[in-house]
Amino acid sequence: MTHEQYQEAVDWLFVQAPNYQIDGQKAYKPGLDNIKRLCSFFGNPQEKIKCIHIGGTNGKGSSSNMLASVLQEAGYRVGLYNSPHLIDFTERIKVNGINCDKEFVFNCTQKLKDLPEDILPSFFEFTTIMAFEYFYQQKVDVAIIEVGLGGRLDSTNIIKPLISAITNVQLDHQNILGDTIEEIAAEKAGIVKPNIPIISGDENEAVKNIIRNKADQENAPFIDATLLQTALKSDLKGNYQKKNIKVVLNIVEELRKLNFTISDKNIETGLLKVHQNTGFIGRWFEFSKDPLTICDTGHNQAGLEYVFAQLNSIDLRKHVILGFVNDKKIDDVIKILPGNSAFYFAKPAIHRGRHPEDYQNLLEEAKIFYKIFDSVQDAYLSAKEECTNEEMIFIGGSNFVVGEFLEKNLEVIK
Repeated sequence: MTHEQYQEAVDWLFVQAPNYQIDGQKAYKPGLDNIKRLCSFFGNPQEKIKCIHIGGTNGKGSSSNMLASVLQEAGYRVGLYNSPHLIDFTERIKVNGINCDKEFVFNCTQKLKDLPEDILPSFFEFTTIMAFEYFYQQKVDVAIIEVGLGGRLDSTNIIKPLISAITNVQLDHQNILGDTIEEIAAEKAGIVKPNIPIISGDENEAVKNIIRNKADQENAPFIDATLLQTALKSDLKGNYQKKNIKVVLNIVEELRKLNFTISDKNIETGLLKVHQNTGFIGRWFEFSKDPLTICDTGHNQAGLEYVFAQLNSIDLRKHVILGFVNDKKIDDVIKILPGNSAFYFAKPAIHRGRHPEDYQNLLEEAKIFYKIFDSVQDAYLSAKEECTNEEMIFIGGSNFVVGEFLEKNLEVIK
């Protein structure tokens, strides 16, 4: 198989199927009928692997990667399914930190082309069955499965996991999941399964109650991760990781009850070696020290509030590169922009990317210092030229902005 054949296979996936990453809401296909039929076509590999299911508005990617790192330190062979990818499709499906084999992607795509014509999967449904099949073929000891969107109707919800977790519930994807925290919490709580422990990491009592009530209905043990006190730290540096660590520690405790052998040293080391063990980047990722350059994929209101608060705590003038997709409420973001900053707004290079000229009137009203660019790279090169060693650069606002930046500048971190 050549690189060209692999690229053709990935291109086929993107073109063949509705893709939320590219098309937004119209690509979202709620319900489990398609994924059930897909799994059946592949011989139901999801029933032949042990899984852990992690959902939530923010933090599910960080939590799943921290957990994978801990389990790898304990000697387990760990599958990890995350989305979206930042640079290459194979990032979505990993075993012990190694991206899935490109030849597998090619071969699996050829098989998908033979699907019965009445099965019309979404892009995410395609990638989900690929993950299940890869983890089965790779004989993983356990697979950590991150929810794509929501929970109840997400295609990952076909699994029967050992443990489920919901990191938190915030306003995001309201056009799909509901207009209130309570409605979204009910959708997220859809991953709660009969008799399977559910770990909740949200401090909001209303959210806790919704998840707890669902757990009671399903006779599932409810574990409140917020009650845990810990001084453990991770090499994932965002301040928000403190909450995610509590979720991970509670999952580990439940795994120990299921006879997984995980020492305290495995936990401590695993939390400190997430980048090394899983290759996870994009969450408060230090791209450069000279000048200090930070990337973070936080993109909904709650995620950006955490990130901008941390930026405000750094006593440096900032050059902030931001870009957004079409459904982002820009006026809400502008209200929380960090202080002591120059801003560089750019259009993400995807179909859903929003050009800053569309919201320039809001930028004018905000009375901030800003420039507008057609691409993330142009914005970065301008910021880099303006930035002194006593200042810093931040890149964020969207997964696509960070992915585009890293792809263009990858040789720096290789």
